[in-house]
Amino acid sequence: MKAQMKAMILAAGRGTRLAPLTDTTPKPMLPIAGKPLIQWQVTKLVAAGVTECVINLHHLGDQIQTFLGDGSDFGLHITYSEETAPLETGGGIVKALPLLGDKPFWVLNGDIWSDFDFSLLPLQPPNNHPAHIVLTPTPSYRDQGDFDYANGLVTRRGNGYVYCGIAVLSPQLMAKQVHGAFSMRDVYFDLTSRGTLSAQVHTGEWHDIGTLEQYEVLKNPLA
Repeated sequence: MKAQMKAMILAAGRGTRLAPLTDTTPKPMLPIAGKPLIQWQVTKLVAAGVTECVINLHHLGDQIQTFLGDGSDFGLHITYSEETAPLETGGGIVKALPLLGDKPFWVLNGDIWSDFDFSLLPLQPPNNHPAHIVLTPTPSYRDQGDFDYANGLVTRRGNGYVYCGIAVLSPQLMAKQVHGAFSMRDVYFDLTSRGTLSAQVHTGEWHDIGTLEQYEVLKNPLA
């Protein structure tokens, strides 16, 4: 087990492309093999040593908060960052910084399922970089990738790999960002241009639950 870590799950999105399912159920609460997606995520984080988790909420967020509560039933302490208007991935993290503290933290998109072992994730970005992300080879259902990669570093924007929605971030990086809605993709693209975005590659199962078709593939039991 890793040393004690804080993590954030990004769970505020509406999931428009998954309508009508997400008209009444937030995307992180959609069942995967009989359990809400977010329960799979929390279980994996706890197994890797996460003791505190921040979850941002907006669309139907009360369902997530009712299900997880304070986290004690799942082996960790959960606090919530409620958004009156959607702030996207970057803005949601900036708003939650007071809850995340002054040490590096893990971030996980609330709409992915993966067999990624979080114990393989570093406790802080290597080599004093401001951020570290997990990549996977671009899946067949994606028209294009996000990045190219070599020797532990994102080398450029490209088609070889997609961002898994898993990252290690320094709070100093996020404290420099503007308040309001913005995507972390813009932050990662900027770091890539500076040669300061470190990364690792996951070659196991990874699913981005972005469409009804992808959800249908995933919702059946997985090993």
